[in-house]
Amino acid sequence: MSLDTLTFTASDNHPVHCYYSLPAAKPRGIIHIAHGMGEHGGRYEWTAQQLNAAGYAVYINDHRGHGETATVLGDFGIDGWNRTLLDLHEMNQQYAKDYPGVPRVLFGHSMGSMLTEQYIARYGASLDGVIISGSPGFAHPLLSWLVRQICRFEAWRLGPLLESSVLQKLVFGNANKAFAAATAEPTGFEWLSRDSAQVRAYMDDPLCGFVPFPASLLDIFKGAAWTQAQQHVEKIPASLPLYLFSGSDDPVHNQMADLNRLLNQYAKAGLQMQTKFYPEGRHEMLNAPNRDEVMEDVLRWLDRLFPANESGANEA
Repeated sequence: MSLDTLTFTASDNHPVHCYYSLPAAKPRGIIHIAHGMGEHGGRYEWTAQQLNAAGYAVYINDHRGHGETATVLGDFGIDGWNRTLLDLHEMNQQYAKDYPGVPRVLFGHSMGSMLTEQYIARYGASLDGVIISGSPGFAHPLLSWLVRQICRFEAWRLGPLLESSVLQKLVFGNANKAFAAATAEPTGFEWLSRDSAQVRAYMDDPLCGFVPFPASLLDIFKGAAWTQAQQHVEKIPASLPLYLFSGSDDPVHNQMADLNRLLNQYAKAGLQMQTKFYPEGRHEMLNAPNRDEVMEDVLRWLDRLFPANESGANEA
C-alpha cells in the first residue's frame, strides 16, 4: 500500500500537502494524524495501513514548515502555529461535509500532540475522540517562560531563516544522552526508537531531522504556554474521549514530570483520559519493535468507542 495525496487550500490560500488512505468499505471513522516536529506525514504509511484494515479512513497533512507543505523547511511563516492549528480545523470541517455522520478523531504525535492539546481547548466539540502520542506534557511555567525569551533573542540575533545551534541544544541536546552510552556507534537519534532500522530511515529521509527556525520555535512555545493555562484546559469538553500513550523512557516528557503535570491538570478539569505507558519505550512507539502491540491497544480503544455495527463500517 502507498498513501495517496491531495492538496488542501487553506483559508489564507496556502496549499497544504496531505496524505490519505481509505478503507475498502464505508469508513467507520475518520482519523486525522498530526505529525511531529522535523518529520512529515509520509512516515505514517504503516499506521494508516493498520487503521484502514480496521475500517478507518486516514488523513495526514504536512504541517506548515514541514514536508511538501513547506516553502522552506523549518519556517512556519507569519503566525505559523495558529495557522497550522487552523489548517487542522478547516480540514476537520471538510471531513464533516465529505463524511456526514461519520465520527472524527484527531491523533497527534509529539509536536502534533501539542497542536492536538490546544485544538481540543479551542475546537474540542467538533471531535468524537482524541489520541495523544509522544506528548512532552506541560513544562514548568518558569522554564517555559525562559525558553520563550531565548527564542525571542535568537530570532532577533539571527533573523527569520537561520537555524540556532543554541536552541537546537536547548530543545534536543539531552534527548539522546541516556541512550548514547549504551550504543556502540550512537547516531544522535536513538531516543526515537529501539528499532535501529527505523532510526536509520529517519536519518536518511531528507525531510526529517531539522529544527524549526527561532521565530517558529517561539510560535510553538507560545502556543504551548497558552495550552497549559488551566483556564484553557477547562475549555476542553469533559465528555470528549481521550487516549494517551507514551514510552516510559521517552526523553521529551522529562522522566514523566511534565507529562504528570498535564495529567494532573486534566484531572483537575474533570477530564477522563485513558493512558498506556510502555516499559523501555522511547519517543516513536508506532515505530518501536513492539509497534504491533501498540497498534492493537489503539484499535482496542477505538473499537470500544466506535463499534463496527453502529457505524456501518462494513457497508459497501
